[in-house]
Amino acid sequence: MANQPMDVIAKVLEKVEEQVDAELNKQLKEEDFEVLREKRLEALKKAHKQKQEWLSKGHGEYREIPSEKDFFSEVKESKNVVCHFYKDSTFRCKILDKHLSILAKKHVETKFLKLNAEKAPFLTERLGIKVIPTLALLIDGKTKDFVVGFTDLGNTDEFSTEMLEWRLGCAGVINYRKDLLPCYLTYM
Repeated sequence: MANQPMDVIAKVLEKVEEQVDAELNKQLKEEDFEVLREKRLEALKKAHKQKQEWLSKGHGEYREIPSEKDFFSEVKESKNVVCHFYKDSTFRCKILDKHLSILAKKHVETKFLKLNAEKAPFLTERLGIKVIPTLALLIDGKTKDFVVGFTDLGNTDEFSTEMLEWRLGCAGVINYRKDLLPCYLTYM
């Protein structure tokens, strides 16, 4: 007897599903499915072409640039750039390198670079970089934000890659699809 309500519910759900399917079949004809399929295929082709273009410009890898001059040319050719200003003598820079290497592969829409601050005195002064490590977050060639030290990352050396990813998402320099509400609360 205890199984009867479940049987009734199953039959009702089955009927509702049949009605939804019938309504969908009425509304969407075969040509509509073909149009949707073509649009999706075109979007996939466009996304693939964009990814190939990014990869050809050095996206998808975390790499060092040798000079300030290279910084300007690299930033000009990409919409989104994360540049790590570092010094070899600073241990925390190596921690950041590990996380940025992971994120560079995951977020090919953004170019990930590193520049030795000691080889870029003009740039570090112009950008006001006083703490190492510092990440400059650039969009359309303009510095939008900075991540200075580890303060925004929980103020600990043991922050997660996800924490850094969230922080870069807050700045809009990567395509971040998770919850950004804490960003708006923190940076308002």
